[in-house]
Amino acid sequence: MESSEEFKSGFVNIIGRPNVGKSTLLNALMNEKLAITSSKAQTTRHRMFGILNDENYQIVFSDTPGAIDPAYKLQEKMMGYLRTALEDADVILFMVALEDRNDYPQLIEMAQNAQAPVIFLINKTDQNKGSQTLDKTTYWKELYPGLEIMTISALEQQGTQELMNRILELLPNHPAYFPKDEMTDKSERFICSEIVREKIFMNYKQEIPYSTEVAVTSFKEEESIIHIEAEIYVERDSQKGIIIGKKAESIKKVGMQARKDMESFFGKKINLQTFVKVEKDWRKDDRKLTRFGY
Repeated sequence: MESSEEFKSGFVNIIGRPNVGKSTLLNALMNEKLAITSSKAQTTRHRMFGILNDENYQIVFSDTPGAIDPAYKLQEKMMGYLRTALEDADVILFMVALEDRNDYPQLIEMAQNAQAPVIFLINKTDQNKGSQTLDKTTYWKELYPGLEIMTISALEQQGTQELMNRILELLPNHPAYFPKDEMTDKSERFICSEIVREKIFMNYKQEIPYSTEVAVTSFKEEESIIHIEAEIYVERDSQKGIIIGKKAESIKKVGMQARKDMESFFGKKINLQTFVKVEKDWRKDDRKLTRFGY
């Protein structure tokens, strides 16, 4: 057992508005694709731990849903995860995109009032034009003189090693919270359902991705293959038709892309079957949200 005087461990929670790159950063720091990503806001719905293990430390990274004003029950649940992340953090990574302005002072204030050091991250510096990164750093420093500001590109992994070094400096001496062979707190079924949901965000437009939930109902692992059954839920019959597509081409494409990612993640052949079902107004129903794990 490691000595708590030398070993470092703690919760590093990533927060910010939708679409600033939180899930991309989690994947970059873990060097593993755990969290799903897309260019659409609100892709992340759950709070997810990525557990990074080393002989000298264990960092529990936490990806959270983007901060929004809740319009319905699902979004209220998502904001609950964000509040919890502020309460149990050892280090808070507050992310903004390079082009962002000070549109969320309340959220920054909440982070500053939390009982943990805050690193303010300006992400997407790979999109820098001229002196934009320097100008934005100056802009935020003038608004919040006490903030520790770092600039990164999570996508290109620029500045991520410097960020890791700083996190390790701030992390408390503490024994590991999770077994050393664990990479996430989420089940294999959850990972699979998120992979399918990511492909829906990639392939469909307008309201369809937001009206969709995925549940893996069967996960049977054999020596060389995993058999998976996933149910895709939508809110209306018309959405079911869109998800399936003409001659089932749309749902076949989602299945093919998801299977490829699952094979990469598990290192095995995947037999994936998908079924599309209608669950009317599931986003507004507490009972249905509980059934889906919210």
